[in-house]
Amino acid sequence: MDLKVLLATFWTVFLAELGDKTQIAVFTLGAAGKSRISVFVGASAALVLSTLIAVALAEAVNSRINPRWTQGLAGALLIVMGGIYLVGAIRPAAG
Repeated sequence: MDLKVLLATFWTVFLAELGDKTQIAVFTLGAAGKSRISVFVGASAALVLSTLIAVALAEAVNSRINPRWTQGLAGALLIVMGGIYLVGAIRPAAG
């Protein structure tokens, strides 16, 4: 196991998840629910499963496509999605 990759992945995911809609949803479920441990286990299992799917897909794609292309595509998608969110945030304020 590569400790440098492990720590980089941990901090990247940890910082990306802070304050996102998933964390807010889990906060809401935890605050409203009677079983916080169930919320924790359910949210943890969902994150583990979605991560497993992403890593499995990345392995399949990596064997067929140059990783630089997938990094570029991921970056482009993030820019497009950011633009869509920005336009959505600005549009109601202008109207």
